[in-house]
Amino acid sequence: MPTVDVVDLKKAKVGTVELPKSVFGCEARATLVHEAVVMQRACERQGTASTLRRGEVSGSGKKPWKQKHTGRARAGSLRSPVWRHGGSVFGPKPRSYAYSMPKKKYRAALQSALSARAAESKIVVVSDSSLEQPKSRMLAKALIQFGAGGQALIIAGEGQSAVWQAARNLAGVKVVSPDRLNVYDVVRAQVVVIPERELARVKEVWS
Repeated sequence: MPTVDVVDLKKAKVGTVELPKSVFGCEARATLVHEAVVMQRACERQGTASTLRRGEVSGSGKKPWKQKHTGRARAGSLRSPVWRHGGSVFGPKPRSYAYSMPKKKYRAALQSALSARAAESKIVVVSDSSLEQPKSRMLAKALIQFGAGGQALIIAGEGQSAVWQAARNLAGVKVVSPDRLNVYDVVRAQVVVIPERELARVKEVWS
């Protein structure tokens, strides 16, 4: 099992802990991670782009001029797509881009992403006592010491309201519960911070 130091918010070592091998010691599979990230990004798309069809464009339905003997091309509607201000032929309509991948594949992708972060020493396990009364300034300073330049992911349970409140005003810092852990957040974060007591929950959900 990978072994990491348990530190406080000042990055002082207070102990060691073994990361669950079933979650943090798996084979790195870049293809699965990429597939999961593409799926999540697609699910986040709004899909609100919309254009007007020829039946939705405002205008008269009257034939512009008679069919023959004008010397002009035939025309049947002012709302024809070939005319200026006419309707769109194959323009976008509101739609959902969301799709899903098998749960086993997504679980394997998350395990691969967490294992890669552990191999890069980007998993920081924080002692529970140091997170009882964190302030935003204190947490921001700690994340800089941990090596989180712009993006950080904190895994915190429901009982750690102080962590959620401290990270609320910090740009680039995201807090998720263990059951909401996802591949895209892990890949994007420069450092993944896990309180020591949440390791058991992470193993329970994702092993």
